[in-house]
Amino acid sequence: MTDLGSAISTVRAVRLAGPGREYLVNEEPVDIHIVNGTIADISPTGALPARGEVLDAEGAWAVPGLWDNHVHTVQWALAAERAPLGHVTSAAHAAQAMSSVEPLPDGRRVGTGFRDALWPDRPSLDALDATTGTVPTYLINADVHSVWLNSAALAREGFWSDDGMLREEDAFEISRRLNAVDPEHGDQAMMRAGEQAAARGVTGLVDFDMAWNAEAWPRRLRAGFASHRVEFAVYPFDLDRAVIAGLRTGEFLTEDEVPEAARGLVRVGPVKVITDGSLGTRTAACSHAYPGDPQNFGVLTVPADQLTYLMTRATGAGLAIAAHAIGDRAITAALDAFTASGASGSIEHAQLTRHSDLARFARLGVVASVQPQHAVDDRDLVDRHWNEQTAIRYPLASLRDAGAELRFGSDAPVADLDPWHAISAAVSRTAGERTPWHPEERLTLDQSLEASVRSSLRPGEPADIVLCATNPRTATGKELRSMRVVATLLAGRTTFVS
Repeated sequence: MTDLGSAISTVRAVRLAGPGREYLVNEEPVDIHIVNGTIADISPTGALPARGEVLDAEGAWAVPGLWDNHVHTVQWALAAERAPLGHVTSAAHAAQAMSSVEPLPDGRRVGTGFRDALWPDRPSLDALDATTGTVPTYLINADVHSVWLNSAALAREGFWSDDGMLREEDAFEISRRLNAVDPEHGDQAMMRAGEQAAARGVTGLVDFDMAWNAEAWPRRLRAGFASHRVEFAVYPFDLDRAVIAGLRTGEFLTEDEVPEAARGLVRVGPVKVITDGSLGTRTAACSHAYPGDPQNFGVLTVPADQLTYLMTRATGAGLAIAAHAIGDRAITAALDAFTASGASGSIEHAQLTRHSDLARFARLGVVASVQPQHAVDDRDLVDRHWNEQTAIRYPLASLRDAGAELRFGSDAPVADLDPWHAISAAVSRTAGERTPWHPEERLTLDQSLEASVRSSLRPGEPADIVLCATNPRTATGKELRSMRVVATLLAGRTTFVS
């Protein structure tokens, strides 16, 4: 029995299913030999002597370690402590559901995950006050771009809204305050969440938490966090601080007093710039108005000259850009700013993309960081609120065929942090028994795996390896969604063993 945290030197009798398998002549089991956290050799099972600790895969199927390229880590970790609202079907239902939620130790009731864009009624301050009384109560939209507060919560936070709804920057400020828990509490939540991610084969993620992560992650590493690799973002309000601190995208953080197992896990990521709103809050910047609201084309939250300035300043300091852009107007504006500034990086989401912009991703070298599960979750929202839009909705195949590099993420807690859900959604464009939604945008399994990993199963690559109970290449969309992970290795060390 292999223990958690074991340093594996040989993975015995494993079949390769992910990138790297193309170098083998057949699907017969092989042994993966690991030295100092790196794949040193791959040989037919038994052809070379096994050294050190052996993990017997017993014919399991291996893929490289999986990445989630878009996670709001603290909000994701704390979601387990908040009331889930994904099931509510109306504003009245949501308000009533919050009435029985136990307040957190700080005295606030918090619910998360509602989707009001399909409700038959609208949130109102009176309705929420009637069911929640004087206990400060907060409901966070699934897209995190709006929050619904009762009068007690508005008073506590120093905000006001006639209907209790706060949107965009005001909503982000409320989320930042709710996420600003005691560091020890937050770090323990992150430790548990990291273990859950490893159980799904995650060996890396990009952290878009709205905080100064250059202090948080070293602290977590010193406390023993070692579940996966991390690239953390910086937001524009901390850009000057990042420049003064000398942070540069891709560089490792200082690792003083960090345990051996946690060394080399955390790098500086991009500067995250939110350039428009979201579909769920009806603020994504689009070419055509939202139905029933002829003056609402969404919002461009960063003026074009300011966006170019931010990108130019970040680029000059050695920092890449991650530009949140959902609507087609925002995507065009972001690509324009990449062109003018010479910045490198990604566009996050790209949910409504003009045909004329597809090829610009490849020409500019801008990564399309997308969340395939959103297409499954949002299809009814799209059909209602973007029915008049002429751009491509939730493109995958169109972007890839145009030469864009795709990277998959979840946007957790907006969707579950589970790369198999993203892979399944990309392959099938559905979940459950519903027919595929825009099946012309489906990807193959190999293409989806390519967008979900940062390495391959080849000598010289990091020994970030996921062992699967069944062959992903022959699995259905439903089977991919529930893929059983047998073990996860991070630089040859087991972070999960079933």
